[in-house]
Amino acid sequence: MKQLFKILCFFIFSLILCVGCLPENKVYLSNHPLVLNIYNWSSYIDPEILQEFEKRYQVKISYETFDTNDELYKKLHQANTKYDLVFPSDYMVSILAKEGYLQPINLTKIVNLKHINPKFLNQDFDINNQYSLPYQWGTMGIGYNIEKIGKIKTWSEIFNSHSKNKIALVNESRSMLGVILIYLGYNPNTSNSDEIAQAKNFLIRQKDLIESFSEKGEILLNQGIVALAVAWNGDILKYQTKNPNLDYVIPQEGSLIWIDNITLLKTSPHKALAEKFINFVFEPEISAKIANHTKYGSPNQTSVNKKLINLEDLNNPGIYPSPEIFNRLTYLKDVGEATKLYDQAWQEVLIKVGKL
Repeated sequence: MKQLFKILCFFIFSLILCVGCLPENKVYLSNHPLVLNIYNWSSYIDPEILQEFEKRYQVKISYETFDTNDELYKKLHQANTKYDLVFPSDYMVSILAKEGYLQPINLTKIVNLKHINPKFLNQDFDINNQYSLPYQWGTMGIGYNIEKIGKIKTWSEIFNSHSKNKIALVNESRSMLGVILIYLGYNPNTSNSDEIAQAKNFLIRQKDLIESFSEKGEILLNQGIVALAVAWNGDILKYQTKNPNLDYVIPQEGSLIWIDNITLLKTSPHKALAEKFINFVFEPEISAKIANHTKYGSPNQTSVNKKLINLEDLNNPGIYPSPEIFNRLTYLKDVGEATKLYDQAWQEVLIKVGKL
């Protein structure tokens, strides 16, 4: 019996030693790897980065995409969403946090946070970054075909009453109404029903110019179906690499700036693994690969300073605008009950213009 006891003790001790020698970056669950569930914007990460994370941590990633904040919000309202990490824009972070969808991120686990530019941290929508950390940032502006219409600089040039150039607009209520409010001289975060109505009516009057409300206006622009597209900068600039006739401008009147953020759902079954992923994408080399793929701005200052990002992109004012232009950009904010005014106005625009 004593001999059996010694053998058993030796076996247990050896097992403990073996477990202690396992690499820290591996996550084990029986014989099956964990699955990290991510819900992100379309075309928003280089697939090789996902593969690298899977290989490093011996896990699997289930990756799904959306095209607008409205779509993300509707998806999370469905029962039994399985996601660990989702990527809402600034104002949507505030909404999701208030409605109890998010859980705090343990910032002590995100050691690579030191690489992030402080100007993208501690924003009004999430003071102290309790629920979110910046992933990419960018602007909304005008993509256009230089060959067809020449250089443009302002919103007024695309909504000129004499213009016959077809336009593609983004099908997102806050963003699209927001840029029209800026053009009309109002705050894109207004709660004034008369100002929101003016933006709505302005768009309805442009119905003959509007070709489509689409999340893929850059495709219509590249195909020549439209000459102008109000769109996100990176979406246009990715096509510019294939079509030199395309250009992107942040209008002189000003426009919207946004930060898309990594957030952790309260229902996430894999919080520790999710935080590893956040820390992983903040590695300067990984952040640079993401920016090079998306053509959006990186909040990773180390990636910028070390010029890990393509120099052509770093010098592109459509991605990294001058301080003068940057100061004309406005973040969308959660407008509380006034959100209903925007939703109602947008539905009326879609029905009366009828170009979905």
